[in-house]
Amino acid sequence: MCGIAGFVNTSPYAGSERVLEAMNGEIRHRGPDGSGSFHDDYAFLGHRRLSIIDLAGGKQPMSNEDQRLWITYNGEIFNHAQLRPALEQAGHVYQSKCDTETILHAFEQYGPECVTRFRGMFAFAIWNQDRRELFCARDRLGIKPFYYFWNGSIFAFASEIKALLAHPAISSGFNQDLLAEYLAFGYVSGERTLFPGIKKLMPGHHLRLKLTDGGATLDIARYWDVPEPQQQSPDRSDSEWIRECRERLEETVRMRLMSDVPLGMFLSGGVDSSAIAALMKRMVSTPVKTFAVGYTEAPYSELEFARQVAGRIGTEHHEVTLGMNDFFNALPELIWHEDEPITWPSSVSLNFVSRLAASEVKVVLTGEGSDELFAGYSRYHFYQLNQRWLGAYGLLPGAARRSIREHIRTSRLLSAPLRRQLGHTFLGRGENIESLYLDNFYSAFSVAEQRDLFPAVAGESAYASFLSYYDTPSARPLLSKLLYADQKTYLVELLMKQDQMSMACSIESRVPFLDHPFVEFASQIPDSLKIRGGVGKYILKKAVEDLLPSDIIYRKKMGFPTPLSQWLLDPRAQPLYSLLGSRDGLLASLVDSKALANLLEGHRSGVHDATDRIWRLLNLQLWGEVFLRGRREEWREELLPGPAANQTR
Repeated sequence: MCGIAGFVNTSPYAGSERVLEAMNGEIRHRGPDGSGSFHDDYAFLGHRRLSIIDLAGGKQPMSNEDQRLWITYNGEIFNHAQLRPALEQAGHVYQSKCDTETILHAFEQYGPECVTRFRGMFAFAIWNQDRRELFCARDRLGIKPFYYFWNGSIFAFASEIKALLAHPAISSGFNQDLLAEYLAFGYVSGERTLFPGIKKLMPGHHLRLKLTDGGATLDIARYWDVPEPQQQSPDRSDSEWIRECRERLEETVRMRLMSDVPLGMFLSGGVDSSAIAALMKRMVSTPVKTFAVGYTEAPYSELEFARQVAGRIGTEHHEVTLGMNDFFNALPELIWHEDEPITWPSSVSLNFVSRLAASEVKVVLTGEGSDELFAGYSRYHFYQLNQRWLGAYGLLPGAARRSIREHIRTSRLLSAPLRRQLGHTFLGRGENIESLYLDNFYSAFSVAEQRDLFPAVAGESAYASFLSYYDTPSARPLLSKLLYADQKTYLVELLMKQDQMSMACSIESRVPFLDHPFVEFASQIPDSLKIRGGVGKYILKKAVEDLLPSDIIYRKKMGFPTPLSQWLLDPRAQPLYSLLGSRDGLLASLVDSKALANLLEGHRSGVHDATDRIWRLLNLQLWGEVFLRGRREEWREELLPGPAANQTR
């Protein structure tokens, strides 16, 4: 696991070596074990190394035998040892035991199709000196990040956006066209980012930059996608599906134990991380180290559940607890690490548990991805129910349905809690997916709220990216469409959070559930085995019943809760409200000040709960301070005064 950065000029560019050094320096946290660089007249490749495999060898950038090809690479190819014999038989000569060299030789042998042979997580760039051609690729699910900039004369790439901003041809700015999607989801799910001109190479894609006498051509192509469900044999029993799920899970966990350094496990006490930890315990001879994070506010903490699991399966367990000051004072630095506003409060807790783990191990396994494969979120089941009930309800005249919806919203005969509950059903919402699903379960700001707060900002549809995946291909059944859209949007952002927050602490995180053959298998599992009796992840829970106690497997999902609502009502949060109202901040140039004041006052007085909206605005404001105004250092440890409550054990 490492950091990569580099660029290709269409013509020689003075001072390029210093530029590469600056870019590489911005991501030193991704690779504290070493750095390297390569350049010729056109290409400049940089690398920061976190040594995991072949500690003595594996230095990058690395070349092939005749030094015609050069690679800078971030990730792990877990089947590299299986690919090696065929490559050696074809005549390729190895100088090391690392997976980097397998990528190089596979590219020599198979060309761009080499990526279809890799199992793992990766982002890499290969420069062909003879052909003056750059080939770049990103893994199928987007576990490893790859950002790039292309203006027709300079192509730059990096593991993190901040490295691109170190190039003098690339400047920071705010892409206001994406504001609506950010306000709704908290992230931007397409190829563009909040920085104009900086894009993501999307998961499952590769690109080729070919220099020509007249300039260059850039081609991007998709090489993999989640397959559509196929018609399954009616003779296949539930027990056969469950048995195969268990066998495949064991295989993917075993593959991810490949390491020449100590490994650990992020443990929440939920079924996903607990199952992986239990399998690790059976597969390794050394003690399994587990790491958990919680809050000083006990109702929001999962530490007790993690302790129970650690005790029952017998791991060497470590914990970290953080409070309000720890949380908010970390935000400016973590926004710098994440490059864009932080989407979920759980990013902060993830960083703190990563700091804890970094003192003990260099690699951790995580349970990320299971919910998006096996329908673990309650929203999937709830939307299916709403759709089912809507069939009969839709027979009522439209005027009658609108009247019922308005009555639910305004009637004093209904209690406030009942109005809120009904407002999440087909009775209280519009009948399209935008209202009944996206506004209902994702969006912090409705369209109307966005217009009130940002009256002068016109942008693109908040839901266009999600709906492009939901609607294509339309032949998928409903649950498969929901999962596919989340795998292409929501999950990619989760993985970015996982990468940036752990790599900020110089540790590698691995996600067994996202081994691509396992994902392909999950896509074919019947819906009835994903949700049954209102229980999500049914097949996974049945597959691990012998590993864990029933009260762990079937306990209600908490989903990394944070006492954010409680903290934002605390008098100590006043500096945060002052920051939001700053006259020289990013928000001041975008929002209606009266609407913002009403939003904040309504929340503080208890008229409404605006926690999610305030979180979005606070992160956008701080992102502007860190990246647009260059005030990262000024905001360190200054958001909230007072002592930290951080405790570790």
